[in-house]
Amino acid sequence: MAKKKRNSKLSFMKYLSIFLLIVTVLVLVLVYFINVLPLEYFVVLVILILLLDIGAITLLLSKSKVKSVIGIILTIILLIIMIFGITYELNTLDFLKQFGFNTYKTEKYNVIVLNDSPYEELSDLENTEIGHLDCENHQGLSDALDRLTNSLDFTSVIGSDITELSNLLTAESVAAIILEDAQLSIFEEENNEFFQSIRVIYSIEIEIEIAKIGESVDVTKDSFNILISGIDTYGSVTKVSRSDVNILVSINPSTHEILLTSIPRDYYVLLPEFNAYDKLTHAGIYGIETSVSAIENLLDTQINYYVKVNFTSLIDIVDALGGITVESNYEFTTQDGYHFTRGTNELNGEEALSFARERKAFAEGDRTRGENQELILTALINKALSANIITDYNNLLNALDNKFLTNISDNEITDFIKWQISNMASWNISAISLDGTDAYDYTYSYQSTMLYVMRPDEESLINAKERINSTLLQ
Repeated sequence: MAKKKRNSKLSFMKYLSIFLLIVTVLVLVLVYFINVLPLEYFVVLVILILLLDIGAITLLLSKSKVKSVIGIILTIILLIIMIFGITYELNTLDFLKQFGFNTYKTEKYNVIVLNDSPYEELSDLENTEIGHLDCENHQGLSDALDRLTNSLDFTSVIGSDITELSNLLTAESVAAIILEDAQLSIFEEENNEFFQSIRVIYSIEIEIEIAKIGESVDVTKDSFNILISGIDTYGSVTKVSRSDVNILVSINPSTHEILLTSIPRDYYVLLPEFNAYDKLTHAGIYGIETSVSAIENLLDTQINYYVKVNFTSLIDIVDALGGITVESNYEFTTQDGYHFTRGTNELNGEEALSFARERKAFAEGDRTRGENQELILTALINKALSANIITDYNNLLNALDNKFLTNISDNEITDFIKWQISNMASWNISAISLDGTDAYDYTYSYQSTMLYVMRPDEESLINAKERINSTLLQ
């Protein structure tokens, strides 16, 4: 009986040892495929884990009862640690899948009627006239009209711009008009009276492939630019919308320099695709590629990568990091009621968004808002590089799930992480903001009415170009 019991115990120890080895192999295979550890670190990790396994298994299979108990305890501790490690690794692999694979944008086209019109649903518009823009420069609109004509007979009335479309609808010269969500948001800001007089009776979502942006570089050796584009929406980040945050991040891995260049949302810039001038924020209506080309043209530099986020992204990321610390240059209260003091402020996600969006509380308006957005970005970078990232890691990955679009590949990200781990470099982060003069002018997106714009200040532009070039070429 005693012999049978000893054999049973020995079998249990063997199975436990085998299970430990299987879990160890899984951990190391996942680390290898994640590919964020430099080779020398990976080798050290393999040796360390194998030594711990050998020690635990030796104790497990020992004839000494005390050693066996110690072996069981050590094995259980190792298994718990490695199972937690596997969770981290699987989350990391899932996170890395998001890089370089989001290659489309979403446009939502709405069939719009007047509030007091008799039209309640799409079929009510059978054999009527519907106004819309020319499809020549708007692939999404063309696709939406193709889908609309499959279920409705109507006559198209082409408007030269969205103001003419609004006039046609108000005068009841057409039964309805078609506008994209982002174009509706322009009316909400610039002509709220018209915005309040209309309603949407039908919507069509169109997915369009994003044109290739930028040239990839060796991010561990070569300098590069990343455009951080923040759109003014909640929910899906694939949607096109006005780009209220435009920060060019110039990174030099050789000198460990990062320059943040903030560009005001109302900057009056050329949109090369349309050979016309508009507010920079309106470039986002046509997609991230339009924002990139406009800023490349403005600053005479090449943008290699982009990261597109929205309101939801910022809130979730800040909260996942357990909040951020921001050193405000001003004491102010935002339009939505948050109060910030001059100096140190501890912000959660909603507070960070309010801090980044506020402009009416400042005499310098959008200029100060740009500076505050740089403060938020700097605080995020510092928090992400701090030791707290270990405990916040899973929360951060979950917060980032489907909350950003980028053309940075997973290989480029892992190469950069490996390089950073090898060098343990500390980064010098500096920031500048472009300046300009207040003005009113016609814009491509709202052609019939002059809107507020900020005309670029030449001295400010020259300084920004020199700083960017200096950062990239050092």
